[in-house]
Amino acid sequence: MNHKRTAGIIGAGIAGMAAAIRLANKGYQVEIFEANQYAGGKLSEIEKDGYRFDAGPSLFTLPELVEELFLLSGEKPEDHFQYIRLPVTCHYFYEDGTVLKAFADHYELAQEIASKTTEKKETVLKALQRSAALYESLSDLFMKKSLHRWQTYLHPKALKAYQHLHRLDFFRTMHQANRQLFQDRRVVQLFDRYATYNGSDPYQTPATMNIIPHLEYNRGAFFPTEGMYAITKSLQQLAQRLGVVFHFQTKVDKIIYERGRVKGLRAHGETQMFDLIVSNMDVVNTYNKLLPDFPPPEKLLQQPKSSSALIFYWGIKNKFPQLDLHNIFFSKNYFAEFNHIFRQKDVFEDSTVYLNITSKYKPDDAPANSENWFTMINVPNNTGQDWDYIITCARENILSKLSRILKQEIASLIEVEEILDPRLIEQKTFSSLGALYGNSSNNKYAAFLRHANFSRKLKNLYFCGGSVHPGGGIPLCLLSAKIATDQIPAVMG
Repeated sequence: MNHKRTAGIIGAGIAGMAAAIRLANKGYQVEIFEANQYAGGKLSEIEKDGYRFDAGPSLFTLPELVEELFLLSGEKPEDHFQYIRLPVTCHYFYEDGTVLKAFADHYELAQEIASKTTEKKETVLKALQRSAALYESLSDLFMKKSLHRWQTYLHPKALKAYQHLHRLDFFRTMHQANRQLFQDRRVVQLFDRYATYNGSDPYQTPATMNIIPHLEYNRGAFFPTEGMYAITKSLQQLAQRLGVVFHFQTKVDKIIYERGRVKGLRAHGETQMFDLIVSNMDVVNTYNKLLPDFPPPEKLLQQPKSSSALIFYWGIKNKFPQLDLHNIFFSKNYFAEFNHIFRQKDVFEDSTVYLNITSKYKPDDAPANSENWFTMINVPNNTGQDWDYIITCARENILSKLSRILKQEIASLIEVEEILDPRLIEQKTFSSLGALYGNSSNNKYAAFLRHANFSRKLKNLYFCGGSVHPGGGIPLCLLSAKIATDQIPAVMG
């Protein structure tokens, strides 16, 4: 009788579940160990007094990466997971009264910007073309393959990418590139904000990160019809249909290894043996907490961490027709805001506010004549700041800003409130310092040489999730699972 090959996965985030689905399809018996009582990691939800909030990531791009998991499993994606493409990706509000609608259609977007700023339509279209060119040059090499296997660099797609290295803009910052292309500071700010999509600073991150707008404007922004948490639910259910076993409220204490090879893990004082282990836990904490006696890759782990978030989940007893699913209220001084986050490790008094309202597309997420506001600002990761004081000040400043721009007093409309800060993010998701995306991309090393999806020193140990290659955010987390499991052979027979 053949031994059934087994895989243990640490963490039921979307990358962990995607890895489980892929390994189950390769013939492995898979078990997932999750410290919380729910799946999804950061991609979870909150329900309170008739309001429902998607607790974490709120932008959905590259839906084909979710669909691929169903197709791989022989199922029709549309039978289990539905979504729509957004006609408008975001509403942008500036303190000078400018309001821009970011239409999904390129020409409508360019016309909108040209009609409300001093920028030319042709320049906006050129920026989108530049972002698309970066994606076409980089994605196959930097997003879809391991950068830590020599075979990657001999692949025909890699050889093709080498021809376009001169386009990749490694030596300017994102802000420098945008400032040289655009004349209007409002448009510079709009395109600079994409650095926040991986928790970085547009004044430090390489201009190569101008690849990010391509996903939203050229490939499209989407919304799952049942909310973002539907991604988590559909993947959990798919994994269970494939026989994956979930162990909730089961914190892994240690990865067991012997003679350079992973043997299993210890959870709740019990040791379970596995042929391989995939860690969806933050890579810093994987080494520090689960492999305390194993020498960690110090240079990688000491790279600067990404920003974190302060989120107020507000049930608002009113409707605001001028708002959409995604809304941004810009700071007057973007440089000062990022300087506070990354250099002073503090929160600027006039932070840019992101407001996500899923009840615009899913009305049952809020009671009648009400809206569910996911209200977020970017903040530094947790280095011991006085977060209670920061939260009090930030709440007051956010409410003042929103009330001023929306021309209506907001505080009295709040009937439900929950708060998520970097301390809780660190506690709930085991993210090092509460950083949302692992390392930032504020230097070329950190941007392109994240931790590998496998261990060179411990055989049969693999890594997935936002803290390793290729990075944070839903699409890259799903790709990390693919890259990790591509290193693992299918079970024969």
